[in-house]
Amino acid sequence: MDTGIKMSTRATTIVLCCKGPKDRIREMFTKVELSFSSYDTAWVGMVPNLKYPLIPAFPQCIYWLMETQLHDGSWGFPHRHPLMGKDTLISTLACVIALRKWDAGKEHVEKGLLFIGSNFSSATDEKQHSPIGFDIIFAGLIEYAQDLGINLHLSQRALDSIFQKRNLELKRESGSNCEGRNAYLGYVAEGRGDLQEWEEIIMKYQRNNGSLFNSPSTTAAALWHLKDINCFHYLSTIVFKFCGGVPATYPSDIYTRLRMVDNLERLGIDRYFRDEIKSVLDNTYRCWSETDEEIFLDTTTCALAFRILRMHGYDVLSDALNRYSEEELFLDTLGGYQNDMSTVLELYRASQITIFPDETILDKIHSWTSRFLRRELSSGSMKSDLFNKRITQEVDDALSFPYYANLERLENRRHVEHYDVDHIRILKTAFRPFHIDDRDFLELAVEDFNSCQSIHRKELKQLERWVEENKLDKLQFARQKLTYCYFSAAATLFAPEQSDARISWAKNSVLSTVVDDFFDIGGSKEELQNLIKLVEKWDGITATDCCSEQVEIVYFALHNSINEIGEKAFAWQGHCVVPHIIEIWLTLLKAMMREADWTIDKSVPTLDEYMTNGYVSFALGPIVLPALYFVGPVLPEEVVKDPEYHNLYKLMSTVGRLLNDIQGFKRESKEGKLNAVSLHMIHGNAVVTEEEAVKEMTSVIGRSRRELLRLVLQTNDSVVPRACKDLFWKMSKVVNLFYMSNDGFTSQQKMVNSVKAVIHEPLNGLQETVKHPSLSSSK
Repeated sequence: MDTGIKMSTRATTIVLCCKGPKDRIREMFTKVELSFSSYDTAWVGMVPNLKYPLIPAFPQCIYWLMETQLHDGSWGFPHRHPLMGKDTLISTLACVIALRKWDAGKEHVEKGLLFIGSNFSSATDEKQHSPIGFDIIFAGLIEYAQDLGINLHLSQRALDSIFQKRNLELKRESGSNCEGRNAYLGYVAEGRGDLQEWEEIIMKYQRNNGSLFNSPSTTAAALWHLKDINCFHYLSTIVFKFCGGVPATYPSDIYTRLRMVDNLERLGIDRYFRDEIKSVLDNTYRCWSETDEEIFLDTTTCALAFRILRMHGYDVLSDALNRYSEEELFLDTLGGYQNDMSTVLELYRASQITIFPDETILDKIHSWTSRFLRRELSSGSMKSDLFNKRITQEVDDALSFPYYANLERLENRRHVEHYDVDHIRILKTAFRPFHIDDRDFLELAVEDFNSCQSIHRKELKQLERWVEENKLDKLQFARQKLTYCYFSAAATLFAPEQSDARISWAKNSVLSTVVDDFFDIGGSKEELQNLIKLVEKWDGITATDCCSEQVEIVYFALHNSINEIGEKAFAWQGHCVVPHIIEIWLTLLKAMMREADWTIDKSVPTLDEYMTNGYVSFALGPIVLPALYFVGPVLPEEVVKDPEYHNLYKLMSTVGRLLNDIQGFKRESKEGKLNAVSLHMIHGNAVVTEEEAVKEMTSVIGRSRRELLRLVLQTNDSVVPRACKDLFWKMSKVVNLFYMSNDGFTSQQKMVNSVKAVIHEPLNGLQETVKHPSLSSSK
């Protein structure tokens, strides 16, 4: 094991072993520590002193190499995956060359050469995973070893095979003037030796910190050839910082910390680390505002930073992603030339966070990345590579569950089930942040999921008793959708402290379904009018005031539940909210009555009349609005009456109403009912087809969804607290999932597996660690 890794890991373990996963994860935020790269350290160690070329510029690197050779004579990752042979070969050969160049570590050199001779077949094994530029770099190292008189004990046939692969790689698209290819050849320039016109072609990639591509190996080769003082300062800084051994890429703090934040959020445990996450995002936003190269010269980091910052309400513009707005532009980048699936996936995720009507950059990115990912997924090319199993699953999930229809707890479960505790990255060589122990992430996520799920099952049992006590199960006309109603709450408001919000959401969802069915099929006009009058009067009602048993059951279920919810809300808010909840319900009942009158009178409203009434009659108001009182912030009356509050409600409800109407059009047409699709066709004077009407409604959904997200993320001039605004977006996600392909709420089977995953099936405990780390050839 590399000594640097061993010492740092041991020290970290001593400090953290007595702490729980939450404390250990908090410690991980304090400092980013990347594993050392034997390969890059060797290249830095090869650089001659600028004044005295017969001695190394960085002798610390030579000492580090002699201390970190593994027992089998190799350098690189210990306990490596059997398909990491090429990574180990290239690291070992580089280290042997560095030591021989300065006539150091003769025994180390001999052991390294024995390892290379015994494992050389990996270099031409197509099943082995190839680090970036392996065919070019490895051939260049062999030539340099020959120049130093190192006998690799390889047959001419074996050498010819290596050089032939290098030549084929160099000839690939050699006539192309693609900037992506030029960047790639620059990135692996250390393997090209004198073939490269360094100053003209390579140095244009030099960054403000003096490095080329933030790569110590490329920068070392440039310093060697050009004696560039800025390259020297960069390497001096990292050699000093890391005490001899250097990482495969530096700096990488922003990406590493953002990836931590992303993993915590996708695992569903970010609420335990709000302060740490805010600190990371504040620092990232400062770097974004300063156009920091660490963000803007790395496609993955830029897309990741944009997505996470925007979702947390930071003011970031999509202009930063303009250089990736077309597939051809992306191919002109280093990642694009390498067909980097992880980078494309990150761009795809970023492209979904659209909040303005004219964000054409994000629209273009979404168009080409979704097409690109579907093409790669359907071709099966990703599945053929052992190391792409994880990215294949992530791509499939991302395409199957777009952001606007991805319920948190379902995403959390998928991420836990596919989480790789030994995930490492491979650029020109393998590396990972060794200050991060992904086992702690997984342990906490599994524990949290199962703990929350246990509470959810108990709450569902309580709700089942509530249904029976209020005789709602006796209403023959009503769909029995308690489980779906509670699922929609548990999948989005899953934390234990959100219990009151879940119960309110679920009860009002059940009641809304009952009332919807009552107005739709279950009640006569007399019964419907009677129910409205009873709710208007509210108190002092007896059974004799109800014109039927059905009205009695529905009214008293509403009365008892609203009063109970109001009593709980008083403890949260410090003032009575029952009148507001009654008002919400009355507004819904009257909207439903108006629709019932249209049906009874066989009248045809205009589309505007229908939508003005229809967003209310979709019945999300009683579900979401009372739940806002239970998510933490105090909601004074002036906030409830603010236009922002109503706009959030209207946009959310409009999305739900139109999704429902599109999926229910054929069924409702057969039943003689009107909806937005049929009205659009009717008032189009028989010119508008069903397809055109659906297309127009879909466009309205997209615009409404985009504006809803803008309001949710808006921080300036916003009076509704973010915690409350989030509920509107969560419900929008629910309806988008339910109506993604058909009416999932009415369907008996569509959501069954999702319900089981969130409520009934616990996650397995921390799974047995896989024997070999999985690899990613990108970020």
